Amino acid sequence: MQLPPVIPLFDSFEFIQVGNSVVNQYITQISMKKVADAGLVIEHASDWLFEQKHNENNYKAYRSELTTFLHWCFDVVSMSPIEVTRKDMSHYVDYCQAPPIALIGYFNVPQFKFDKMHEERVPNPQWRPFVGKKRLGQIQPYALSDNALKTKMAILSSFYSYLTSEEYCERNPAQIWLNHSRFAANRQYQRQSHEDENSLAFTELQWSYIMATVAGLAEAAPELHQRSLFLISLIYCCYLRISDVSARAGYSPVMDQFKHNQQTGIWSFHIPLSKGGKRRSVAISKALLDALVKYRQFLGLADYPAPNENHPLFVRHKAAGRGRDAGILNANLGIRHVRDEIQSIINLAAESIEADGFAQDGAQMRKLTAHNIRHTGITHDININRRPLSHVQADAGHESIDTTSQYLHTSQIERHESAFNKPIDHLKGIE
Repeated sequence: MQLPPVIPLFDSFEFIQVGNSVVNQYITQISMKKVADAGLVIEHASDWLFEQKHNENNYKAYRSELTTFLHWCFDVVSMSPIEVTRKDMSHYVDYCQAPPIALIGYFNVPQFKFDKMHEERVPNPQWRPFVGKKRLGQIQPYALSDNALKTKMAILSSFYSYLTSEEYCERNPAQIWLNHSRFAANRQYQRQSHEDENSLAFTELQWSYIMATVAGLAEAAPELHQRSLFLISLIYCCYLRISDVSARAGYSPVMDQFKHNQQTGIWSFHIPLSKGGKRRSVAISKALLDALVKYRQFLGLADYPAPNENHPLFVRHKAAGRGRDAGILNANLGIRHVRDEIQSIINLAAESIEADGFAQDGAQMRKLTAHNIRHTGITHDININRRPLSHVQADAGHESIDTTSQYLHTSQIERHESAFNKPIDHLKGIE
């Protein structure tokens, strides 16, 4: 099969959620040899792009820019996007201003086409990531206008904002580059402020309704929702990202990730490949351990996982129809399946809390997603369970205690009470 010099990564929005075997093979090789989290990045990028499906022009512009940027990250500099700094972004700009001649095309062609022989969509060998101009049949020197450059960086800034909201990235190098560029005065490209941090977590009342909802579903239809109950409990208790409990290229979560230290008797949940290819182990509570036992009993397994037990963590209810797990029943769920399952429970809990007269809570809950369960676990542990920040930092996988500290919420009354009786001189009156 003839392929273009750069593999296009994202088909049109009608096909983006189906997947593509050529792209999957390429990303698997990149993950194994160059960039460990390439598969995760593609999952996030696909989700972000799919949200643009209602605006075809935006979708096309966004996918083209993401493909070019990820080509540079994966093929040119072998770097994860979360490692990119402002200096690296400047190198990317230089690359875009003077790309290799072999990567410049002079007419627009589809990125993918249908291959009748293989009966699937494949990358179009005529496609190129950069498009030059011809005048009177003569090729013109390639040039990137200021407007095109600003658009490129604005798109990347938007993508990095999405990664930050998913807590997959802690900085936005595209926005930093813009803020220090000659375009900085243009307010159109200034980063928009985020919502109030408190909106990132469910309140105690809202979370209680979610747990009551999923527990009720698990009791009424255990064959469908015992999995849901343990899934939500695990994400909340261990501050997990959706990608930590979902299958993807190179990673499929298994029961062996629950580790038991024979000397101390301590149980933990091990995450072999998380953000940026990092590993971490999360201390687990007795309540979660009890939930694990109940979930395993439902699955017909022994109460506790044995060493090297490769039973999938969350098995499918029916075999996959397509993709790498097509026809397999005993396989883990993908990111979108996990997210959709949890979102449906959040929506049911919102309906329940509204029925009890808490309309505002219900409206707030509908704005939150599966990822906010991680934020909720962290927020509740710091502010309600009073876990030390350093312990939460380690379990959450935060590089800096400053990131963890952002979850520390106090009211004006609490601040007044803690300040009211503090002395100026602790030794006053001592002779």
